[in-house]
Amino acid sequence: MEDIKKIVKECGLKHIAIIMDGNRRWAKERNLPSAFGHKKGVDALKAAMRACDDFGVKYLTVYAFSTENWNRKPEEVSFLMDLLTQTLKNELKEMHENNVVISFIGDTSKLNPKLQEILAHSVETTQNNTGVNLQIAFNYGARDEIVHAVKEIIKSGETNITEDTISKHLYTANIPDPDLLIRTGGEMRVSNFLLWQIAYSEFIVLKEFWPEFDKQTLADCILEFARRNRRFGG
Repeated sequence: MEDIKKIVKECGLKHIAIIMDGNRRWAKERNLPSAFGHKKGVDALKAAMRACDDFGVKYLTVYAFSTENWNRKPEEVSFLMDLLTQTLKNELKEMHENNVVISFIGDTSKLNPKLQEILAHSVETTQNNTGVNLQIAFNYGARDEIVHAVKEIIKSGETNITEDTISKHLYTANIPDPDLLIRTGGEMRVSNFLLWQIAYSEFIVLKEFWPEFDKQTLADCILEFARRNRRFGG
């Protein structure tokens, strides 16, 4: 493997966002219940976090549960809520020891109070860490985020509205916009994810399902990113 850490520094890659798609299809191909795909997806996320740390990528944002995912079968929604709960309980100590900073974007007020407490505890425990910033989009939708930002601006009484004004009222305030957006599973859409923030992100769509994602996959994506010429409209 090439010196990816050096390449990341040279190309100025700070923030990677990932649409973690394909857990259910991965399981279906293997005649397994969807739950197995989601659990395997957690392993892939851990691998991505470790790889970001090894490669010097400071920010990682992952799309874990969208505002539209409530339309799935109630038993799957319940499983995903329990999976997040158990993952944070089981992995928080290790993530804290590995200096990971955990944060959440989305309307977490609609989650059950127990889960809200667990999320808040994870954020509080890791807030002073200095390693990879893991930003988990949970009950997140980009249009919902923009509506929320507009309401907050109106509440604030601001009248001189600029792009910076809107950015400061998004869930991602103080986090740089993604340089690279990766989507697994082969679908060619952004699915209401970070619509404002990805205005000039580079896109990479992979055919592989999310449970197949590993360190080498991320390294290949970084190499592809480094080969591109980002002109930002210029």
